[in-house]
Amino acid sequence: MSGRVFFGALLTAFLTTPASPQGFAGLGSDGSGFARVTPGQAITFPQDHGAHPEYRIEWWYLTANLKDADGTDYGVQWTLFRQAAAPSPQRQGWESQQFWMGHAALTTPTGHYHSESLARGGIGQAGVSAEPFAAWIDDSTLESKGAGFAPLWLRAGGADFAYDLTLATDAPMVLQGEVGFSRKSDRGQASYYVSQPFFDAKGTITIDGEARAVSGPAWMDREWSSQPLAADQEGWDWFSLHLETGEKVMLFRLRHAEGADYFAGNWITPDGQSTALAPDSISMTPLEKSKVAGREVPTRWWLQVAARDLDVTVAAVNTASWNETLFPYWEGPIHVDGSHGGIGYLEMTGYRAE
Repeated sequence: MSGRVFFGALLTAFLTTPASPQGFAGLGSDGSGFARVTPGQAITFPQDHGAHPEYRIEWWYLTANLKDADGTDYGVQWTLFRQAAAPSPQRQGWESQQFWMGHAALTTPTGHYHSESLARGGIGQAGVSAEPFAAWIDDSTLESKGAGFAPLWLRAGGADFAYDLTLATDAPMVLQGEVGFSRKSDRGQASYYVSQPFFDAKGTITIDGEARAVSGPAWMDREWSSQPLAADQEGWDWFSLHLETGEKVMLFRLRHAEGADYFAGNWITPDGQSTALAPDSISMTPLEKSKVAGREVPTRWWLQVAARDLDVTVAAVNTASWNETLFPYWEGPIHVDGSHGGIGYLEMTGYRAE
């Protein structure tokens, strides 16, 4: 099958088949023939800033908690997904088995804006280079501004919104999980997972033609895998927290159709030391739900990490932060109150319409 025909058939299947609750690419399906994620694999930069086409799926994901001069809260999300439709060997041009999906979103206390792009691999419409770093899909880009990885320049938008931000940091990348090996179940599912949670973002957002200067902390995630979820895991609830103490916290819960959910997270000190949290030390309790896009979605939570004396309530800045994309999900900024103050981001996938 030619590349053009294959991509057309793939998009047709996407557009006519209900999306898996697990999200992009059916993350719990079989990863046979693709590279496996194993403990002890060294993660090196700048090489691992780039794409890993031998793995089935990966993403470059960035969120920012921003304020303008009046103190109004805004949230920015930018994500580029790569999916391999078939294992190696890699094919070139229109024969490439790689395809891409890009999401951009902007959240205010009263509005949520998002856009989506789909692209074919092998023809220059989307891709990632490691050095100098550049990730793009159409005219939506995240790229290095100098000789090193940071600072980064982020430009994206949609029909009625846009953002143009510079992301600066001197901190090294942070390895999540166990030195970059992030378990997603007790049955072998895992990803390689690294973050840069120490970005300072500055620039402009534009809504309906009105530009506003903004600034605030930003968080970048990188994950790649071939089967990150088990077949009976329905979706996830993922938190990134910027605490007022300077610490950063990543927590997630993978929801099982039956039985106990799977919990994981990392505690990151202000100097970048990352420690995996014991699953039994993490508690995530939904406190309030909001009706969003025909779904009951938790938008206020009680989070506890006993080993770190974390006992906080997190609440959405805008409960309607729903991305009605090909694989729909909730994504938006949050406020943190309790034993620690702070801000952060919440992503929730796999919540079905009633």
